[in-house]
Amino acid sequence: MPLSCRRFSPKTPRLMNTQWIGREKAVEIAGLVGTPAYVYDVGTLRQQAEKALAFPAPHGLTVRYAMKAAPNRRLLQLFAEWGLEFDASSGYEVHRLKRAGIDSRKVSLSTQELPEDFAELVREGMTLNACSLHQLEAFGKAFPGQAVGLRFNPGLGSGGTNRTNVGGPASSFGIWHEQVNDVRAILERYGLRPFRIHTHIGSGSDPEVWKRVAALTLALAEAFPTVDCLNLGGGYKVARMPDETATDLGVIGKPVAQLLKDFAARTGRELHLEIEPGTFLVANACVLLAAVQDVAETGVTGYRFLKLNAGMTEILRPSLYGAQHPIAVLGADPSQTEPVIVVGHCCESGDILTPAQGDPEALQPRQLPKAGIGDLVLIGGAGAYCASMSAKNYNSFPEAPEVLSHPDGSLQVIRKRQTLDQILANEC
Repeated sequence: MPLSCRRFSPKTPRLMNTQWIGREKAVEIAGLVGTPAYVYDVGTLRQQAEKALAFPAPHGLTVRYAMKAAPNRRLLQLFAEWGLEFDASSGYEVHRLKRAGIDSRKVSLSTQELPEDFAELVREGMTLNACSLHQLEAFGKAFPGQAVGLRFNPGLGSGGTNRTNVGGPASSFGIWHEQVNDVRAILERYGLRPFRIHTHIGSGSDPEVWKRVAALTLALAEAFPTVDCLNLGGGYKVARMPDETATDLGVIGKPVAQLLKDFAARTGRELHLEIEPGTFLVANACVLLAAVQDVAETGVTGYRFLKLNAGMTEILRPSLYGAQHPIAVLGADPSQTEPVIVVGHCCESGDILTPAQGDPEALQPRQLPKAGIGDLVLIGGAGAYCASMSAKNYNSFPEAPEVLSHPDGSLQVIRKRQTLDQILANEC
């Protein structure tokens, strides 16, 4: 049952890009599905999709949604309706797409763990990027003489922390770029034709890094004459907090487009471009609606804690990365603020929603309007790697519901709150 709303002010404190959810809407959602709950805005989702589809690409573009960011069936269907295709990171994600009615020919798989049924999925039309020499060998044995994608680690990465950097020597993702000769040997052994070169470096936002990675990836493409597709992955950083720098797709896209034109002029090969945004599409299109369920203090040399009825079971990023999310208290006087530590509901000292930036081990009080038990709270930037990457069922808390907010103001429940019976269903 939703916690009651203790008091409300006339205006909702504004979060970045959350003007679509006001006081009345938050109360309505709390009454509909309780708290905590994820709330996605269809208008923002579509706006971000349109920005991605406008990425500069002189010889054609495919935008693949990196579904690991938020894999709800309705979100997948919306992106398919708007012209996006899909990047899957496991065989299970491919099957999830199939159950959502997505054509396998619109799916590309880049995975750390090659699924046992990968051959069946390829026969259905899914494309595969071999992410290791072992995977390439397995594909060659199953499909001699056929086309395959190659994912390389270009030797360079980018990310806010080491945990969001997926390129360079400290990353296990992709075939190390210096193993080109080993790749050629496997291709020749099985008569394989590489058609796509794929790289992905992490969640950085520096245009110069992207330009360098694009140049490195093009060099790999040039080494394989049959390649006609260049996939630069995703990792386009968004600004959840006011002091963060977001990736401007137009800015990073222009030099990439020029590199593709120069490549075509030099080689005669016009490469089709693919990008794989995830966070960019969904992060700021969702808030986590929660409630203050308790307050604690630890003396004059300690802290004041706001205890929410949500935490690492709904939003793990702060505990994992020291990630920052905007937080607003509904119903509090915005002129009356205090420094607080916002914590979750788990019996876990690491369940902190206001850690020090980039350091999940340290506390960093947040200046927020004074709040009391029962007040509703909005946590912004909760669309990516929150519902899909939570500490599922820790302390036996159920998975939170997900709700779509449509432009006409209507609400659609796209995932119900999990029940205790569902949590226990597979226990023998």
